[in-house]
Amino acid sequence: MTTPVCTTVANAAAPRTRTRTYPSFASYVRARQPVLLRTARSLTANPSDAEDLLQTALTKTYVAWERIEDHRALDGYVRRALLNTRTSQWRRRRVDEFTCEELPEPEPLPGGDDPAEQQALRDAMWQAIMRLPARQRAMVVLRYYEDLSEVQTAEVLGVSVGTVKSAVSRALGKLRDDPDLGLVR
Repeated sequence: MTTPVCTTVANAAAPRTRTRTYPSFASYVRARQPVLLRTARSLTANPSDAEDLLQTALTKTYVAWERIEDHRALDGYVRRALLNTRTSQWRRRRVDEFTCEELPEPEPLPGGDDPAEQQALRDAMWQAIMRLPARQRAMVVLRYYEDLSEVQTAEVLGVSVGTVKSAVSRALGKLRDDPDLGLVR
Protein backbone atom coordinates (compact mmCIF):
# COMPACT_ATOMS: atom_id res chain seq x y z
CA MET A 1 0.00 0.00 0.00
CA THR A 2 1.32 3.42 -0.91
CA THR A 3 0.85 6.64 0.97
CA PRO A 4 -0.93 9.46 -0.82
CA VAL A 5 1.22 12.31 -2.00
CA CYS A 6 0.13 15.96 -1.88
CA THR A 7 -0.64 17.17 -5.34
CA THR A 8 -1.42 20.81 -4.63
CA VAL A 9 0.27 23.58 -2.69
CA ALA A 10 -2.91 24.23 -0.67
CA ASN A 11 -2.94 20.67 0.63
CA ALA A 12 0.75 20.82 1.53
CA ALA A 13 0.31 23.98 3.65
CA ALA A 14 -2.63 22.54 5.63
CA PRO A 15 -1.68 21.11 9.02
CA ARG A 16 -1.93 17.36 9.46
CA THR A 17 -3.88 17.59 12.72
CA ARG A 18 -6.95 19.70 12.62
CA THR A 19 -7.90 21.72 15.68
CA ARG A 20 -11.57 22.05 16.35
CA THR A 21 -13.32 25.34 16.40
CA TYR A 22 -16.21 25.70 18.81
CA PRO A 23 -19.33 27.60 17.82
CA SER A 24 -20.24 28.50 21.41
CA PHE A 25 -18.75 28.71 24.85
CA ALA A 26 -21.07 25.98 26.15
CA SER A 27 -19.96 23.51 23.50
CA TYR A 28 -16.32 24.29 24.29
CA VAL A 29 -16.85 23.66 28.01
CA ARG A 30 -18.72 20.41 27.36
CA ALA A 31 -15.96 19.13 25.10
CA ARG A 32 -12.88 20.27 27.05
CA GLN A 33 -13.90 20.29 30.72
CA PRO A 34 -12.36 16.90 31.66
CA VAL A 35 -8.98 17.84 30.17
CA LEU A 36 -9.00 21.28 31.76
CA LEU A 37 -10.02 19.83 35.11
CA ARG A 38 -6.99 17.52 35.02
CA THR A 39 -4.82 20.58 34.43
CA ALA A 40 -6.43 22.39 37.36
CA ARG A 41 -5.91 19.36 39.60
CA SER A 42 -2.23 19.40 38.78
CA LEU A 43 -2.08 22.98 40.10
CA THR A 44 -3.82 22.31 43.43
CA ALA A 45 -3.72 19.57 46.02
CA ASN A 46 -7.45 19.55 46.74
CA PRO A 47 -9.96 18.37 44.08
CA SER A 48 -12.55 20.89 45.33
CA ASP A 49 -10.04 23.72 44.97
CA ALA A 50 -9.29 22.48 41.44
CA GLU A 51 -12.96 22.68 40.51
CA ASP A 52 -13.20 26.20 41.92
CA LEU A 53 -10.05 27.19 40.06
CA LEU A 54 -11.42 25.84 36.77
CA GLN A 55 -14.73 27.65 37.27
CA THR A 56 -12.89 30.92 37.87
CA ALA A 57 -10.75 30.43 34.76
CA LEU A 58 -13.80 29.53 32.67
CA THR A 59 -15.57 32.65 33.95
CA LYS A 60 -12.64 34.76 32.78
CA THR A 61 -12.72 32.98 29.42
CA TYR A 62 -16.45 33.57 29.05
CA VAL A 63 -16.01 37.29 29.70
CA ALA A 64 -13.32 37.44 27.01
CA TRP A 65 -15.04 35.03 24.58
CA GLU A 66 -15.86 37.68 21.96
CA ARG A 67 -12.36 39.18 22.11
CA ILE A 68 -10.55 35.88 21.50
CA GLU A 69 -9.67 35.95 17.83
CA ASP A 70 -8.38 32.43 17.36
CA HIS A 71 -10.73 29.93 18.92
CA ARG A 72 -8.33 27.16 18.01
CA ALA A 73 -6.07 28.42 20.82
CA LEU A 74 -8.73 28.33 23.54
CA ASP A 75 -7.01 25.61 25.55
CA GLY A 76 -3.91 27.75 25.84
CA TYR A 77 -5.99 30.75 26.89
CA VAL A 78 -7.79 28.75 29.60
CA ARG A 79 -4.55 27.16 30.82
CA ARG A 80 -2.98 30.60 31.12
CA ALA A 81 -6.08 31.80 33.03
CA LEU A 82 -5.78 28.77 35.33
CA LEU A 83 -2.14 29.48 36.03
CA ASN A 84 -2.63 33.22 36.56
CA THR A 85 -5.59 32.65 38.86
CA ARG A 86 -3.70 30.08 40.91
CA THR A 87 -0.70 32.39 41.18
CA SER A 88 -2.94 35.24 42.36
CA GLN A 89 -4.52 32.98 44.99
CA TRP A 90 -1.11 31.86 46.16
CA ARG A 91 0.16 35.43 46.44
CA ARG A 92 -2.88 36.57 48.39
CA ARG A 93 -2.51 33.70 50.82
CA ARG A 94 1.22 34.31 51.22
CA VAL A 95 0.65 37.89 52.33
CA ASP A 96 -1.69 36.78 55.13
CA GLU A 97 0.64 34.10 56.53
CA PHE A 98 4.00 34.82 58.07
CA THR A 99 6.36 33.21 60.52
CA CYS A 100 7.51 34.75 63.76
CA GLU A 101 10.03 34.00 66.48
CA GLU A 102 7.47 33.56 69.26
CA LEU A 103 3.87 32.41 69.12
CA PRO A 104 1.54 35.16 70.30
CA GLU A 105 -0.19 34.28 73.55
CA PRO A 106 -3.80 35.26 74.09
CA GLU A 107 -4.50 37.95 76.64
CA PRO A 108 -5.43 36.54 80.04
CA LEU A 109 -9.12 36.42 80.78
CA PRO A 110 -10.53 38.85 83.34
CA GLY A 111 -10.40 37.19 86.71
CA GLY A 112 -6.88 35.89 86.09
CA ASP A 113 -7.78 32.18 86.10
CA ASP A 114 -6.61 29.96 83.29
CA PRO A 115 -9.51 27.99 81.72
CA ALA A 116 -7.39 24.84 81.67
CA GLU A 117 -6.72 25.17 85.41
CA GLN A 118 -10.42 25.78 86.08
CA GLN A 119 -11.29 22.61 84.14
CA ALA A 120 -8.63 20.62 86.02
CA LEU A 121 -10.11 21.83 89.31
CA ARG A 122 -13.64 20.87 88.22
CA ASP A 123 -12.48 17.40 87.15
CA ALA A 124 -10.62 16.83 90.42
CA MET A 125 -13.64 18.02 92.40
CA TRP A 126 -16.03 15.66 90.59
CA GLN A 127 -13.67 12.72 91.09
CA ALA A 128 -13.47 13.52 94.81
CA ILE A 129 -17.27 13.81 95.04
CA MET A 130 -17.67 10.46 93.29
CA ARG A 131 -15.52 8.87 96.04
CA LEU A 132 -17.99 10.00 98.74
CA PRO A 133 -20.63 7.56 99.99
CA ALA A 134 -23.83 7.71 97.93
CA ARG A 135 -25.92 9.47 100.61
CA GLN A 136 -23.31 12.16 101.29
CA ARG A 137 -22.70 12.58 97.56
CA ALA A 138 -26.44 13.14 96.95
CA MET A 139 -26.63 15.74 99.71
CA VAL A 140 -23.55 17.64 98.53
CA VAL A 141 -24.80 17.69 94.92
CA LEU A 142 -28.28 18.85 95.89
CA ARG A 143 -26.98 21.43 98.37
CA TYR A 144 -24.13 22.98 96.38
CA TYR A 145 -24.54 22.04 92.71
CA GLU A 146 -28.33 22.23 92.53
CA ASP A 147 -28.28 25.16 95.01
CA LEU A 148 -31.10 23.82 97.20
CA SER A 149 -31.46 24.96 100.78
CA GLU A 150 -31.00 22.52 103.68
CA VAL A 151 -34.78 22.29 104.08
CA GLN A 152 -35.34 21.60 100.36
CA THR A 153 -32.55 18.98 100.35
CA ALA A 154 -34.12 17.26 103.37
CA GLU A 155 -37.52 17.22 101.63
CA VAL A 156 -36.11 15.76 98.41
CA LEU A 157 -34.25 12.98 100.25
CA GLY A 158 -36.97 12.41 102.88
CA VAL A 159 -34.66 13.00 105.87
CA SER A 160 -34.52 15.58 108.64
CA VAL A 161 -32.72 18.93 108.30
CA GLY A 162 -30.28 17.86 111.06
CA THR A 163 -29.32 14.78 109.06
CA VAL A 164 -28.58 16.95 106.01
CA LYS A 165 -26.47 19.33 108.12
CA SER A 166 -24.39 16.59 109.72
CA ALA A 167 -23.95 14.55 106.52
CA VAL A 168 -22.91 17.61 104.50
CA SER A 169 -20.49 18.64 107.24
CA ARG A 170 -18.84 15.18 107.23
CA ALA A 171 -18.72 15.19 103.39
CA LEU A 172 -17.05 18.61 103.29
CA GLY A 173 -14.52 17.39 105.84
CA LYS A 174 -13.69 14.41 103.60
CA LEU A 175 -13.34 16.73 100.60
CA ARG A 176 -10.99 19.04 102.55
CA ASP A 177 -8.81 16.05 103.45
CA ASP A 178 -8.86 14.55 99.93
CA PRO A 179 -5.23 14.30 98.73
CA ASP A 180 -6.14 14.92 95.07
CA LEU A 181 -7.80 18.22 95.90
CA GLY A 182 -4.81 19.30 97.99
CA LEU A 183 -2.72 19.52 94.78
CA VAL A 184 -5.15 21.90 93.12
CA ARG A 185 -5.63 24.31 96.00
